[in-house]
Amino acid sequence: MSESEKGLSGKINLMKILNAKETRQALPMRAAIEAMKKAYAALSGGHAEIPLRTALPIAPEEATSLFMPAYVHDPEGNDALTIKIVSLFPKNPSRGLSFIQAAVLVLDAQSGKTLALLEGSTLTAIRTGAASGAATDLLARPDSHTVTIFGAGAQGRTQLEAVSNVREIKTVWIVDTDEKSAQKFVDEMSGLTPIPADIRIARDAKEALSSTDIICTATTSTSPVYQVADVRPGTHINGIGSYTLEMIENPPELLVSASVFIDEKNAILAEAGEIGAAIREKYLDPNAMTELGDLILGKARARQSAEEITFFKSVGVAVQDALAAQLALQNAEKFNLGQNVEF
Repeated sequence: MSESEKGLSGKINLMKILNAKETRQALPMRAAIEAMKKAYAALSGGHAEIPLRTALPIAPEEATSLFMPAYVHDPEGNDALTIKIVSLFPKNPSRGLSFIQAAVLVLDAQSGKTLALLEGSTLTAIRTGAASGAATDLLARPDSHTVTIFGAGAQGRTQLEAVSNVREIKTVWIVDTDEKSAQKFVDEMSGLTPIPADIRIARDAKEALSSTDIICTATTSTSPVYQVADVRPGTHINGIGSYTLEMIENPPELLVSASVFIDEKNAILAEAGEIGAAIREKYLDPNAMTELGDLILGKARARQSAEEITFFKSVGVAVQDALAAQLALQNAEKFNLGQNVEF
């Protein structure tokens, strides 16, 4: 190997690669939830740089690729530097491929050296679920035992896993327009620790919400998947499916009476459909939204009563990917996961 191949220092640069299975093993949900709390605190505390993600349209495929860089400064010296590329190709399922394709590139924050490449769809699903787990831990009533999941896909699965890690869930309702997907969800998720065995397929949203304490919406719907009148007082809601201004899975009028918590204000205003609609219709004052990080840092108040409805809206921010990847690499070293390749 020549000196140019080794780099100016003469040292071989090894890059770790984690596939989907290894990424999953390296990101246990409870630890991922704590990492998301740390991520949101860093963001709201001014210790992170996350430009708005760049969307690249791929017109022939009706697809979009999103580029999400992040730098997180840790006062203790454990900085994180990453970029995630996540591509949304709606024609993929007909080709036998996943709708979401993604990869996370991890760089050394001191030198810029390439450290790792992680399978990004798995990381995204886990960190998105963990974000709702963090919000649920901070905002849902302690006696919450029943959850309704809208959307039987990968995101719905990690939503349920995360919520079940922070509350003693006894009953789960799944709502999906595809009955086969809903049944597959039940078959695959029922009884997986700490998820309960009691997972029921709802005939409609009204049936599910009549006894629900926590709602998680993980759909791509452009119209609300439930009615405000069906939401019980004291419910906590995690809205994570919509990521464009055209997508509205939660009813905007809900935000008249709910306490609204978000991941990051600029991203929410640019991308969250139900938030944009609520602001346009005067249901919500944009200054009334609270970043979850401010709550974690003690700068804001959480739930004030058992009757209060709390709503957490996330469009996903790159600081989540950065700290999820950091955690995954730490665990990969601990558990001897992944492959090291010369780079």
